[in-house]
Parts: sequence; C-alpha cells; structure tokens
Amino acid sequence: MWELFLDWHGNLMDSLNSLEVNATNSLFRLFLSMLLGMIIGAERKRKGQIAGIRTFALISMGACLAMLLSIYVPQMYMGLKNGDPGRIAAQVITGIGFLGGGAMIHMKGAVRGLTTAAGIWMTAILGMAVGIGMYVISIFATFLILITLVAFEQYSKRRKLGQESKVINITIEGIHHSIDDYRKVLNEYDIHLSTFYVEYDYENQLTELNLVILVHTYTDVLPLLTNIGNVFPTKKLTLSNQIDI
Repeated sequence: MWELFLDWHGNLMDSLNSLEVNATNSLFRLFLSMLLGMIIGAERKRKGQIAGIRTFALISMGACLAMLLSIYVPQMYMGLKNGDPGRIAAQVITGIGFLGGGAMIHMKGAVRGLTTAAGIWMTAILGMAVGIGMYVISIFATFLILITLVAFEQYSKRRKLGQESKVINITIEGIHHSIDDYRKVLNEYDIHLSTFYVEYDYENQLTELNLVILVHTYTDVLPLLTNIGNVFPTKKLTLSNQIDI
C-alpha cells in the first residue's frame, strides 16, 4: 500500500514539474495562480480599492493560462525547438497596462491608485511565473508583495514617512494683514507652510486665507484645526487636498 502511494506521489510530482503542459500541471497551476491572486486582491480590497479579490484572481489566472498556451501551442503543433513559447506571454505584459490604467483615478492633475496598478502588473507576471512552473518563486514573490503592501505601510505610519500637500481654508472676521499667529501654530505642530493665498472682502469685513501646508501622510490634523480656529474669530474653516482648490 505504501509503495502504491509512493508511486502515485512520484508520478504526481513528475506531472507537476514536467516541462510539457499536461492536464495535471495545468489544473494545479491555474488553481495556484487563482489562490495567489486572491491573496493579493484581499489586501487591496482591505484598502478600499475597486480592484479586489475577484479582479486579481482573474488577472493571475488569465496570465497563467496565457503562459500555458504559450508552451502548449509549440509543444503540440510546431515542436518545442521550432516554436516561440514567449510570443503569447509577451502580449500579457502589454495588455495588462490597460487594466492598470483603468485602476488609476485621474482628477485635477493628481493620480490615485498607482499602487493598485503596480499590483495588477505584478500579479499578471506572478500568474505567468506559475504558468511556467516556478511554484516556489511565485509563492515567495507573493510573500514579498504582501510585505511591500502591508508591512511597509505600517512602517511608514510609525515613522511618519511621506508627505502630502493640504490646504486649510479659513474665513475670519475683520481685515487681517499678517498671518504670523497662524505660523506660530503651525510651527508648534512642526508643519511646514509652503505658501498662502489671501482674499479680502471689504464689504463684509472678512478675510479668506488659503494656507498650503506640507504634512506627514498619516498626521492627525484635527487638533491643529482646533487651534487654527481659535486664533481669530472664525466664520468658516475647511481642510482639503491641494488639488481641490
């Protein structure tokens, strides 16, 4: 009984590791590519991205199937020596750019979703690697992708790496010709003031300020806004991205 199991296991491993495409390794590679794509997609869905588990699973399986076809066609019809196994697979790299472009959001000069687009591109190549039989490399690459997306994000939050521009819009009573009091508040929070814009409403005796600040990506700015609003009698106070003004 044990010998039969060993023979079955040996035949199975030979089929999975075979350079030629067969039913056994094709089914296994499609399943593995789907599983690895789902793992990456789950992380992107956790971040609220449109492309999630199903999208990444389909991308990975599609790339894997394209790789299997690249090997199978020369194997069956032209011979391994005469065919070009990389021809079909090469088109995956080009075609996946359309999906990556669709994952990015363009608005007023800013681009969002670059990480998801890069993840889509990486997942496609991951599926191709599975399709050609690089199982260990594919699993290790998935592990590295998760480290990049999850662990590095947590590290960036703890170290407050990365900065982005924000705009504090303030409408205050009276006509004010100095923002030194606001500078002091910003300095207390170690926030850099890039530039500012001012508009005077002499009819209603109001001053509108747009303070363009540079803050760490994960900084909690609500305490700052509270102190900003207490500098002068404030009619209106809003916070927005720089691209929104």
